Amino acid sequence: MADAALDQDLQSLPSSLRGLAQRGTARSYRKGVLLIEEGSLGDNLFVIVAGQLRAYSSDARGREITYGVYGPGEYVGEMSLDGGPRSASVMAEAPTRCIIVTRVNLLTHISEHPEFAFELLTKVIRRARAATLSTKQLALNDVYGRLRLLIEQSTLDGAQMEFTHQAIAQRLGCSREMVSKLGKDLEQGGYLSRVANGCYQRLKPLPARW
Repeated sequence: MADAALDQDLQSLPSSLRGLAQRGTARSYRKGVLLIEEGSLGDNLFVIVAGQLRAYSSDARGREITYGVYGPGEYVGEMSLDGGPRSASVMAEAPTRCIIVTRVNLLTHISEHPEFAFELLTKVIRRARAATLSTKQLALNDVYGRLRLLIEQSTLDGAQMEFTHQAIAQRLGCSREMVSKLGKDLEQGGYLSRVANGCYQRLKPLPARW
């Protein structure tokens, strides 16, 4: 664990994660690699130091719903640390480098740094709340309502929305064609602008209904 690349990885992490990451093993993944399969057993935590991971579920027909997309300084896999099966699949959305920490090493870290247990618990609660909210929105909102919420959350403070139409469809639980149509309509209405790399920039608040 004492190579220069790993030292650089550790320095890029928030201070609260560095001590934990020092107990793990670094690995790199190509885009499209499945790190975690829903329903499988495992007790590893994946700390992301570069790239992007997507947590999702899919059904027998191949339809997917995305729970979250996570980047450097975040971690995934904490939901199975109770010994149960994985609650979601996790795939690399881009070339990604992670530090893998086993449950044994995590428990050792918590015994030496008990404050990290509270941070871990807070992370689990936040993700559970987000999942509950997403489920409620999926049940109560139409496709445009869900798209409007996603766009507004993703373009706060002038940020650009960096999801492809397919990625948006997966997050909303609808077809790519529906997303393409709504996106084109919103562009023509002057609400969105397509910028470099296919990203969207919101030009003005979206209407409540479409």
